[in-house]
Amino acid sequence: MTSRERVLTALSRRQPDRVPYCELGVDRALAQRLMGWGAPASQASNLEANAYTADEAKALAGFLKLDNLSYVLRAPVYAHKEAGQDGRLFYGDGLIRTEADLALLQLPDPTDDALYAGAAAFLEKKGDYSAWFVTRIGIFPTMLSLGTENFCLALYDNRPFVEAVLDRYVDWIVVVAERVCRMGFDVFASTDDMAFNTDPFFSPAVFRDLVLPRYRRVAEKITLPWFIHSDGNILPFVDDLLSVGVIGLHPNEKGAMDIREVKRAYGDRACVLGNVDLNLLGMGAPDAVDREVHDLIRDVGPGGGYIVTSGNSLAGYLLPENVLALSRAVQKYGRYPISL
Repeated sequence: MTSRERVLTALSRRQPDRVPYCELGVDRALAQRLMGWGAPASQASNLEANAYTADEAKALAGFLKLDNLSYVLRAPVYAHKEAGQDGRLFYGDGLIRTEADLALLQLPDPTDDALYAGAAAFLEKKGDYSAWFVTRIGIFPTMLSLGTENFCLALYDNRPFVEAVLDRYVDWIVVVAERVCRMGFDVFASTDDMAFNTDPFFSPAVFRDLVLPRYRRVAEKITLPWFIHSDGNILPFVDDLLSVGVIGLHPNEKGAMDIREVKRAYGDRACVLGNVDLNLLGMGAPDAVDREVHDLIRDVGPGGGYIVTSGNSLAGYLLPENVLALSRAVQKYGRYPISL
């Protein structure tokens, strides 16, 4: 099978020739160390734009034996970006605090051909890889742009303000989704964090009233296999997400969701993706990574419908030797039929 065929087979909950290995993203700082592209000065990156040319992405995928290439296009978040360890960027305080700040919220014109020129060039060179379009639907950038505390208070004190911001993001992605689904991508991946490790950020009632109807609007335009990424425990939302056409769940974060239980409960309705522990990849040893991947493939891989990924993405602080151990372990243990 080609990588594209392998990923599409797994996403359709069938059994490919091998468990696919994919990543939502790879920090450029890590790629520079892995590929010998020079020592990185920092891990800083634009959290909303694509990080690699197609040639770079293919070189990195070939080195790591990834089955996918990711192209990132997200609407801008209106929040301070703050440097953490080694310069890795994190979102800080939101900038859209009141209705008076809505003038700041200027999204790129989704009807402008120039917005998609980079994606078109990327797709021309994708080869046999599975090409993933990585974006956000809108609830997470809304929370970030308002600031988490302000967002939570506004849900009860000023609901129209929250909806005004959210609708700007949703209106944007509705147009973008329709366009990119005609371009030649293989997978649509939306990355809206909605949960802490213990519970979602908001109640199922708020989700069904505020978020789900807007997901339905976007779902009408998504004609590709669609999986969602959210850190934390999104179990209270899973049935609702599947009801609008989501066919994959990522990353089933350790300490928040049990990926084995998710496969048992939802494996007949959704592909599961994940969830090699980032703490292990960042602080453990290669033999421990090998065991982790072995056990995940043994427990989650049988029957298909499973894609190995890290527990989020390959961050710049991960140990290169552990990332390589992850890649090697998928090749070693992932061949079907699974007999580990």
